[in-house]
Amino acid sequence: MSVKLLNQLKTIKWLPIGVLAAVSLTGPSLSYGTPRKHLNLFAAYAQTRITGKVLDEQGQPLPGVSVTIVGTPTGTVTDAKGMFSLNISDADAGKNLAFSFLGYTRQEIAIAGKTVINVSMKPDAGKTLSDVVVIGYGTQKRVDVTGSVGSVSSKELQERPAQNLEQELAGKIAGVNVSSNSGAPGADTKIRIRGYSSINANTDPLYVVDGVQWTEGGASINPNDVASIDVLKDASSTAIYGSRGTNGVILITTKRGANKKGGSVTYDGYGSLGVMAKELGVLNAKQFLAVEDQSYANIQKYDPVGWAAGKYAADDPKVIRTALIGKLFDANLNPLYDVDWQKATTRNAYSQNHNLSFTDATDKMNYGLFLNYANNEGIIINSYQKRYNGRLTADNQIKPWLKVGATLNYDYRETRNQGGGTGGNNIPRMLIEMPSIIPIKYPDGTYGKRTDYPNMEGGDNPVAQANEIRDMVYNRVFSGNAYANITFMPGLDFRTTIGVTNSSNTQPHSQTGLVGGSTINQSYSSASINQYNNTFWDWNNYLTYSKTFNKVHAVTVVAGTETINFSQLSSYGSTQNLSDNYYSYYNLGAGSIPGIPTSNYDAWQTQSFFARATYGYADKYLLTVTGREDGSSRFGTNNKYGFFPSAAVAWRASQEDFLKDNKTISDLKFKFSYGVTGNSEIGEYRSQANINTNNYVFGGAPAIGTTQTSIGNEGLAWEKTNEYNLGMSFGLFNNRLTFDGDVYLKKTKALLLNAPLPETSGFTTVYKNIGSLQNKGVELTINSVNFQSKDFSWTSNLNVSFLKNKVLKLGDANDDIFLSPSFLSNFLLVRAGDPAGEYLGYKVLGTWGTAEAAQAAKYGLLPGDLKIWDKNGDGKITADDKTILGKSTPDGYGSFVNNFKYKNFDLGIDLQFDWGNQIMNLTRHSGQDRTGQANSYSTVLNAWTPTNQNTSIAEDRPAYVRYQTEIYSTKVESGSFLRGRAITLGYNFGGNVVSKMKMSRLRIYAQVQNAFIITNYTGYDPETSTYNGNSNFTQGIQFYDYPKPRTYLLGINASF
Repeated sequence: MSVKLLNQLKTIKWLPIGVLAAVSLTGPSLSYGTPRKHLNLFAAYAQTRITGKVLDEQGQPLPGVSVTIVGTPTGTVTDAKGMFSLNISDADAGKNLAFSFLGYTRQEIAIAGKTVINVSMKPDAGKTLSDVVVIGYGTQKRVDVTGSVGSVSSKELQERPAQNLEQELAGKIAGVNVSSNSGAPGADTKIRIRGYSSINANTDPLYVVDGVQWTEGGASINPNDVASIDVLKDASSTAIYGSRGTNGVILITTKRGANKKGGSVTYDGYGSLGVMAKELGVLNAKQFLAVEDQSYANIQKYDPVGWAAGKYAADDPKVIRTALIGKLFDANLNPLYDVDWQKATTRNAYSQNHNLSFTDATDKMNYGLFLNYANNEGIIINSYQKRYNGRLTADNQIKPWLKVGATLNYDYRETRNQGGGTGGNNIPRMLIEMPSIIPIKYPDGTYGKRTDYPNMEGGDNPVAQANEIRDMVYNRVFSGNAYANITFMPGLDFRTTIGVTNSSNTQPHSQTGLVGGSTINQSYSSASINQYNNTFWDWNNYLTYSKTFNKVHAVTVVAGTETINFSQLSSYGSTQNLSDNYYSYYNLGAGSIPGIPTSNYDAWQTQSFFARATYGYADKYLLTVTGREDGSSRFGTNNKYGFFPSAAVAWRASQEDFLKDNKTISDLKFKFSYGVTGNSEIGEYRSQANINTNNYVFGGAPAIGTTQTSIGNEGLAWEKTNEYNLGMSFGLFNNRLTFDGDVYLKKTKALLLNAPLPETSGFTTVYKNIGSLQNKGVELTINSVNFQSKDFSWTSNLNVSFLKNKVLKLGDANDDIFLSPSFLSNFLLVRAGDPAGEYLGYKVLGTWGTAEAAQAAKYGLLPGDLKIWDKNGDGKITADDKTILGKSTPDGYGSFVNNFKYKNFDLGIDLQFDWGNQIMNLTRHSGQDRTGQANSYSTVLNAWTPTNQNTSIAEDRPAYVRYQTEIYSTKVESGSFLRGRAITLGYNFGGNVVSKMKMSRLRIYAQVQNAFIITNYTGYDPETSTYNGNSNFTQGIQFYDYPKPRTYLLGINASF
């Protein structure tokens, strides 16, 4: 390149420095001239347009197939009709086109002399080793990947429709644990990739959508808009994302416009019916009264002095019931009502989901419009989520060397929750604890309430709560991104991408005066509004240089920068004692007891530099080196920046001469990687001292002042995770059987924990980097084509993940940490040397029998009381006798999927399994451990009596006499399960039928979701979690959950 040209390039101020450096590389002749006073920086190439159609094994159009020019980043994907169109330069005319799609064998076809290329794809065992995968700021053939990457295609996602994207990922990829915390519409779904890498920091994976980092999670992405998902699991893969990669990265590529003129219209929709999958056994009216009678009679045993003194005379059930004759009882004291509250408060839930897309193209441009409407009812009455989503895409090949594109997306969700309630007694709890003797409504139309029967706890009629409480959430997400891709010469590209997201989350809540009693009492009425407004933008720029030297040395280098900014403004207002129920949350001024309004502003920024180099020799020996430098505003002055490197090597043994022609081994690869990632998800301002406002009555008048609530730590640094990964993959019999396995070891250092401070500081703790945590595991994926003929095929996919978690250090003293959200006692334990998230409590050996009265008396107990293990044998039951009862994290999880095809019929059976974790079923605290204040599980019918002493359920007694308030092993249950996640039967209409209807594709299907579950857990579902997994390791703690439904679904896929 001439010095004169380089000097002229330097005068163009808008060119990035990386571009100036790149164009100085040797390449095709670059010309400059000034006849029209502009600079021509790009080689001029003649182009040929290649078009074609891709079909599956049944002759049906196959959308989403990746079509790329081998050895270049240039490519496209097929549209809904299976069509593609691609411009080929003269420089690429001698190369091959590669066609790849998950589940099908990759094909390469020579371009030379062709303008039309039609392809029929052949099924392969699951995911082939030659698929193109997204790896972060670029793509790569799976066969060349040196890290651990899992992939899911749009076809796989559409086989099992779900309310949100995370649920569709469940069981698809080894090492990716997806748990649905609730059966409520729009409920959170938690994803953990290779376990937990932190104790206090956020452990959610990073989402990247079309090259832009995404802070709204998967719930705001329409699953039907997704073309493919690639999950980066090991540090070699995630290090390119530095401080945001330690929890894994989920890369989402969305569908774009058509690839050929004429356009297409696609409809995907379904209707579904959700029903209660399981009802729990509770006491009916007569059983409730019988247990109450027995509990009352037992008082004289447990408090003989109080009984003799008449302390409990007013609690005599017969006296209470006599006073309620005509309201709750007849003249013979038989109950007038017997309500099954699970049936009364739940329903058959009808839902619908409709997706409509329009795509088209011109010679240089393609565009698409994607629309979605969904209305999902919950099985608890008056719960639902409505969704409206629209996305517009456009891509334009302005010049042979310049391609631009943009996407606009709007997502709106309206959700009515039914999980809240009064005094913590929410609807799911009241399904069990509301006494069956109380009516839904009395004949005069007023609601029955639990306190209509004396001695009952607070809380209320669940039907009244569902009708009179409005707990709403309105989510609005408006996002847009744009990119420009500049090709300076074959193999040298520059890409700039910017994405902006503005979102709001409004949470209005109100309850009428009817909730607190059977008549209107406005002192129970209240209203509030909680609002969050977020703005996020991400701008990344990078150069990609890719070239093969001497046909054996393949080099790709990526280098770039990224800037991210996030801000959030929140506010809260509330009131009580509304003048009229009409006002709800629409007028907070209608309340006579206003709350103190609050507001808050949070912001954080990052600035990053990254680079990745890959080298391959003769498709045998592969090397990847990555580095990223991140700067974050969240950390102390001394540690704003962190560097995150990684390196990986791989050996494709199957390319060696001694295996290359082997008819049994189709592919064999070994890989090893090491990398460092970070975690910056610690919240804002943790390194700084925090000051909050407080109200205080001073001199009889309210005053507002400020208080320092925490001490800062300028030395606060990144949590860093060092990870080693050793993997092997192979394919046998032309890849009819493939295996992919990884063994990994992750160590997180400098865990952010609360370190104790001396009392003289005025504070109890300060946030410091003082802990370490370890995860190690094994991931196995096996795909097989078990049988294949012209009319019938059977394929299987099995993925299994084994996981072990261990806390290595918790500060200098290794003091125990309790994460418990429980109202009982600290029991969720984090202890050095043990798995994180263990349950600490008392082991129950049974109950004391009458023959053991003397021994029980040594502990101050009676026959009928729980027999607690005296761990240290000191003759007393104290905190020293607590022991580990279980843990919240599983030992392993996985899925087993079988797909059968017979002519035009297809059958899919999707099984999910999980083992090795325990559930802390706190519902047994109030539903079994005490009686007389609420309804109970029917298990109390097996409580201790003189004639039933072989039981672990203590003798019935009222809650106000010898209350059982501790964490016992009787509350711990196995969390292992085998679930029939989905069973699908579909039919693809043949070409003749489709063509007569002027369609390109038509499929109908029926599906059962959550078809069955095999488990020893006694609650609704072992996968749900009351505490929503919001605190790490609380996934297994349950205290009354929204039941998860069984769903029957009918759907249709059609393309025109």
